Amino acid sequence: MSMAGNLRKVGSLGKVTGLRKVGRLRKVARLGRRGSRVDLSHPARSPLGSSVVNCVSYRRGVRQPSEHSLVESVERIRKSDDGFVWLGLHEPTTAEFAGIAELFDLHPLAVEDAVHAHQRPKVERYDHTLFAVFKTVCYVEHTELTATSEVVDTGEIMVFVGRDFVITVRHGRHGSLGPLREELEAAPEQLAQGPAAVLHAIADQVVDDYLAATDAVQSDIDQVETEVFAPDGERADPGRIYQLKRELLELKRAVVPLGRPLQVLATTPMRVIAPEIQAYFRDVDDHLKRATEQIAAFDELLNSILQAHLAQVTVAQNEDMRKITAWAAVVAVPTMGCGLYGMNFDYMPELHWQFGYPLVMSVIVGTCVALYRGFRRNGWL
Repeated sequence: MSMAGNLRKVGSLGKVTGLRKVGRLRKVARLGRRGSRVDLSHPARSPLGSSVVNCVSYRRGVRQPSEHSLVESVERIRKSDDGFVWLGLHEPTTAEFAGIAELFDLHPLAVEDAVHAHQRPKVERYDHTLFAVFKTVCYVEHTELTATSEVVDTGEIMVFVGRDFVITVRHGRHGSLGPLREELEAAPEQLAQGPAAVLHAIADQVVDDYLAATDAVQSDIDQVETEVFAPDGERADPGRIYQLKRELLELKRAVVPLGRPLQVLATTPMRVIAPEIQAYFRDVDDHLKRATEQIAAFDELLNSILQAHLAQVTVAQNEDMRKITAWAAVVAVPTMGCGLYGMNFDYMPELHWQFGYPLVMSVIVGTCVALYRGFRRNGWL
């Protein structure tokens, strides 16, 4: 039976209550041998029908056959003091995670964070275990950006790192670690460096996804910028700009808080991370700074675009008001003349003169033409 297929035996390490909590893991029949890439997309939590995605042991960077149960594999690795176990889960419940937490002696606070998610990026140390939280980001493809378009989708990856194990807990519809596992298995010398190498690879992939998302968001910003500064830019929908700012804020909440945890991983001595691995975390931190700078630049650019759009709208309104005012001035002349001679008085200038009407009409028309030409010359009409 495969390693993941025997995960039900994990419950034997605890009390009777632990057995009940791990009962759902019995649905896992067998984790098949290495095959095609596994991409877990919502709502399918796992191709196995439970939260367990994969469970593999490695020795000297080489994947070992899944011939033993999880408990047996962990015991063999701990006795030989060579290799580690990589257990991957997707949105596990408290009951599904209880036995695993007991087997690897995970801290209850870290377990609670891993199960319930919605955590800020962070790195915490519990005795001999390192617990890291990463926010994953995925750009949502769309044919046309609207005021309600979803641009960025976020998720989470929690990583437990010990001397001889790595446990990854993923939340969200994206961020599958299947392709990453295959890439690492193709480079045994990297996996031979232990669980810290897996942690670095996960951090590197998460930050690379940040850069890919920011590059894609830049295309949307360029599109909005082009429309705003077009000849009829005042007609652009401001809701699209606000939507981009909201999505950019969500991206910022995922990217910026990771800076401090990466600095801790790159500079603070830790038992589970060798000094030579920490140098690679510094490189990931450099990439994160690039993504952070891009997001800050995008935020300022969107503010400028929004202000420019509001200025265009104000200018267009002023032009409309000038036109209305100019036509009101032109119309006021005949209105005044007609109103004056529409009064019922017997004694008025030129009232009984045969050329009075043509003279008044000529004055009205001449004044209107003069006003029109003056407004036209000044750009009001």
